[in-house]
Amino acid sequence: SLTQSRHSRHLGACAAALECFGDLGDSGDLAVAAEQLRVARRELGRITGHVGAEDVLDIIFRDFCVGK
Repeated sequence: SLTQSRHSRHLGACAAALECFGDLGDSGDLAVAAEQLRVARRELGRITGHVGAEDVLDIIFRDFCVGK
């Protein structure tokens, strides 16, 4: 179904971000590691319905052209 496809896509993106995080190892850049964790959390939030301030702002700027 559509929901299962959407969940699969978000889980795949989450897994990819976590894999990138894991590939950084102990010598990785802390900012890059934090970004990968943020991406993973956002993808899981899209499945669970948790919407953060970044998501709302992205929609506003994308759909309503505010600030351009």
